[in-house]
Amino acid sequence: MEKIINPEDQKLLNSQDDLWRIFRVMAEFVEGFEKMANIKPSVCIFGSARTAPEDKYYKLTEEVAAEIVKRGLGVTTGGGPGIMEAANKGAKTAGGSSTGINIELPHEQGANPYIDYDKLLTFRYFFVRKVMFFKYAQGYVLMPGGFGTIDEAFEVLTLIQTGKTTRFPVVLMGTEYWSGILDWIKEQLLGNNYISKEDLDLFTLTDDPVVAADIFIDFHKDKEFTPNF
Repeated sequence: MEKIINPEDQKLLNSQDDLWRIFRVMAEFVEGFEKMANIKPSVCIFGSARTAPEDKYYKLTEEVAAEIVKRGLGVTTGGGPGIMEAANKGAKTAGGSSTGINIELPHEQGANPYIDYDKLLTFRYFFVRKVMFFKYAQGYVLMPGGFGTIDEAFEVLTLIQTGKTTRFPVVLMGTEYWSGILDWIKEQLLGNNYISKEDLDLFTLTDDPVVAADIFIDFHKDKEFTPNF
């Protein structure tokens, strides 16, 4: 016979579950902060987990990651396959720091093999993982991707626009992919005064890996690397 739990007991159980959830979240933050604080200043590279190795954007990601580490910065990704794998591969092949901030998912998110063995973090909560990206990044490269990539793109731009994080370079790579979104931003957001004209200067569009890597180095010249918030 199924046990019936009265509403008051159910409220107590729910409250206890929420309390333990808070402790799990705190533990993820503590572990993440401790590990990320010891990782070389890095550029975050975001993009689709579904991009195949033969795709032109996979190869472009390898190239830009290699150019970034040649200039003395490391590379951080979401730790999975696709664009993330390409970025970690490019960084590791070029002899640079290669970090992965992974997430527990039921599909498409096993850690790729190009992450330095001591620089792989795995999180349960998306929002904790995002904090690790945005707190420690010294810049961002956004390659073509799906909902997750678009979410990361607009979140980092929002944080910079509102002054909630230090302003660092944001580079969009893949002109063919981003041009439609940028046209919409100009026509709808700027055209309706939802953003300022200056907000269009928060990012740079290029398909040249050398230009992209130089943007980060030029920005950080004579600056100290510090957490963003």
